[in-house]
Amino acid sequence: MKILFKSVFAATALAIISTMTQAETVAPRAVDQVDIQQYAGKWYEIAHLPMYFQRKCISDIMAQYRVNADQTMRVLNSCRIANGEMISSEGVAYPQNEGNSKLKVSFLPQGLRWIPFSKGHYWLLRVDPEYKVALVGEPSNKYLWILSREPQLDEATYQSYLDTAKHYGYDVTKLIKLPH
Repeated sequence: MKILFKSVFAATALAIISTMTQAETVAPRAVDQVDIQQYAGKWYEIAHLPMYFQRKCISDIMAQYRVNADQTMRVLNSCRIANGEMISSEGVAYPQNEGNSKLKVSFLPQGLRWIPFSKGHYWLLRVDPEYKVALVGEPSNKYLWILSREPQLDEATYQSYLDTAKHYGYDVTKLIKLPH
C-alpha cells in the first residue's frame, strides 16, 4: 500500500508540475508593428534551433535584409562552412499582416516562388526599440533565431530573449550558438 501511495503521489506531483509548466507558455505571437526600413540591414545570428538548411554552417551566420520597391524584402543568408568557404542563399520575404511582423519567406528560384507550400513563416516575436536585437520564430515552435546587429550579445540580453522564447513554448535547450 505504501508503494502504491508513493507511485500515485509521484504521478500526481508530476502531473501538477507539467500543468504548471504548460500554463506558463503561450502560443507564439508576432509583435504588432515592425518598421521594415529600420529592420532592414545586417543581422548576426546569435543562436538558432537546429534546422536542415543550416546543417553545414560552423560560424559567421548572418542575414542581410533589403526593402524592395514593392515592400517585400530581399533576404540574403550566409555562413561559413567547414572548408572555410562562405555560402549563401537568397530569398524574398512577403508581408502577411499590416504591421509587417509576420512574413512568409521563400528561397526557391524566382520562377518557382508562386508555389504556395514553398514559403516558410518568419514572425518577429520580439524586437528591441532600437532594432538592435530580434527574436524570430514561427507558429509551430520548430524554428527560432536570436539576431543581433553586433556579432556578440551580452548575457543579460541573451537570457531575456531566451525567457521570451521559453514563454512562447520554444525548447531553448536545443539552441545552437556558433562563433563569429
